[in-house]
Amino acid sequence: MGRENYNDLLAFIAVAREGSFTRAAAQMGVSQSALSHTIRALEARLGVRLLTRTTRSVSATEAGERLALAIGPRFEEIESELAALTELKDKPAGSIRITAAEHAANTVLWPRLHQLSAQYPDINVEITVDYGLTDIVAGRYDAGVRLGDQVEKDMIAVRIGPDLRMVVVGAPAYLAGRTLPRTPADLAQHNCINLRLPTRGGLMAWELERDGHPLKARVQGQWTFNSSAPILRAALAGCGVAYVPEDMAAPYLAGGELKHLLKAWTPTFPGYHLYYASRRQSSPAFGLVVDALRYDGARSATGRAG
Repeated sequence: MGRENYNDLLAFIAVAREGSFTRAAAQMGVSQSALSHTIRALEARLGVRLLTRTTRSVSATEAGERLALAIGPRFEEIESELAALTELKDKPAGSIRITAAEHAANTVLWPRLHQLSAQYPDINVEITVDYGLTDIVAGRYDAGVRLGDQVEKDMIAVRIGPDLRMVVVGAPAYLAGRTLPRTPADLAQHNCINLRLPTRGGLMAWELERDGHPLKARVQGQWTFNSSAPILRAALAGCGVAYVPEDMAAPYLAGGELKHLLKAWTPTFPGYHLYYASRRQSSPAFGLVVDALRYDGARSATGRAG
């Protein structure tokens, strides 16, 4: 029996279940005569009578009962699965993989997406902390997070945070007895704490700027880490001068545990953007993630991946 005959089986199940051509026809939205013709054609193809008809009732024959028991539950399972798929419109589900630097993961992704996950428990989120400007297509990620000036032109980008600022800081214990740096060149006289990048050629340059003139400082020191949190910890411990997101350092600057250095040289940068390939627009779950992260001007997440 080919696929074109599935409707005939559905018609038979409806009649057997209702015990009435009239009720089954109304349920299926067809005429009683058309339904009767369908059942007779099905019986002719199978070569066996499926239903016993009287003037008052319709009942399944032994063969009809066997067929109904065999295929009825299967069609019910199909209907149930189709209904479940329809529910996904109102109850989005799926796994979303995002790659981002540590600071973006902590200050933007986590605060907003953990609220989304509570509302939509069938959406699973995987966040990979990475400073390597990963190719999200090759890495099979749904999206990535970068500063606005780092997003590839062929990607769709959605702003998820305000402009960001990096600061150069040092602890009073480290700075005591030392000459404070007044220009980037003075950093050569200091123990600077570096960030190791996995795919961009070694240590990250400190991006500084004054009067519209950008400068990338290559610094040296005893300590190198591959994420920003231990860099801040080392600076607080008096191990040297650090280059970190302003919001990470702000509580310690306010409390006097760190001092802001080279203030005239620390510019702002385009804020974090979520970027992704256009094919991801079709997923309801992904659409909810984008909407949850979208920057509306009132968000407070700040900083830059350092």
